[in-house]
Amino acid sequence: MSGTRHERLRRGGITALEICAVAALYYAVGRLGLLQQLVRGQVTPLWPSTGIALAGLLLLGRRIWPGIALGALLINMSLGPSLPAVLAIVAGNTLAPLCSYALLLRAGFRTEMDRLRDALVLVFLGALTGMLVSATVGSATLLLAGVLSAQGFWPTWSVWWTGDAMGVLLVAPVLLVLRAVRRPRSVPGARWAEGALLVAATVCVGFLQTSPVPLLFLGFPVLIWAAFRFQRAGAAPCALALSTFAIVAAAERTGPFAVHNLLTNMIMLQAFNGSIAFTALLLGAAVSERNQTQHDIQQACSQLSDMVERIAPDEGRRGRPEGGGGEGGNL
Repeated sequence: MSGTRHERLRRGGITALEICAVAALYYAVGRLGLLQQLVRGQVTPLWPSTGIALAGLLLLGRRIWPGIALGALLINMSLGPSLPAVLAIVAGNTLAPLCSYALLLRAGFRTEMDRLRDALVLVFLGALTGMLVSATVGSATLLLAGVLSAQGFWPTWSVWWTGDAMGVLLVAPVLLVLRAVRRPRSVPGARWAEGALLVAATVCVGFLQTSPVPLLFLGFPVLIWAAFRFQRAGAAPCALALSTFAIVAAAERTGPFAVHNLLTNMIMLQAFNGSIAFTALLLGAAVSERNQTQHDIQQACSQLSDMVERIAPDEGRRGRPEGGGGEGGNL
């Protein structure tokens, strides 16, 4: 009895720590996301907390949902506009990742994201479908609270929805990749040099994206390089970095976002973010799937070769006449 009770207390303590960790991360990255707000001080083009929430559910299970609710409550309490409105927004922010989590489980999503199917499921079910809940609940709450006009509902809804979806597409894959990272062994120096060069190229291209010349498209060759050479481990962080540079430029109205209005900037930014995220997920999954197929083929060929080597001597012994003699008899 005492051993069972001790085990229950230990599991309860671990769960409480996980909930607190998820709440802290949700709050911390949420505050960072608010630095680039575009609508009413609380609607941003990238809400990274949704990525934290969904990744937490996928890695730790449904039991950590109170951490999502607590993190969302801590963020929205300072934003208002009233306690009932805050509670409604918190409910939407909690239900959205739970809905995405349920949809992903039902579709057979694997956190390794080593199949093309996993990338498509994350995009269309985890991001675009699940985040409809938070955008609709949040925008409707602001409208009913009187802080949004009827004309401002759909612009706010679109920014909210795409911001939450981008959080899933850009942040969650990075966390899932980090969970699977292992210390590399016997990595040649050239591989490390290529990784360092990729990081430097990503940073340089990111700064070029904020220049007055419209050079957003330069991010795609770097992203393709990351996906083909480093699969998900390179594509996911590269996509997040390129998107962050673009969001900063849009929020500060610099670079290609300097001469357009808010709606045009949002369309341009989210089209870029969506393309970057979609490309990273699909290419990373496709290359991983191809590599796994090649590995399976090599294993099958190796097994077949071993079978042939084992069978060949047996066939030779069966074909040889017993007694080892020739055709002559005794004289």
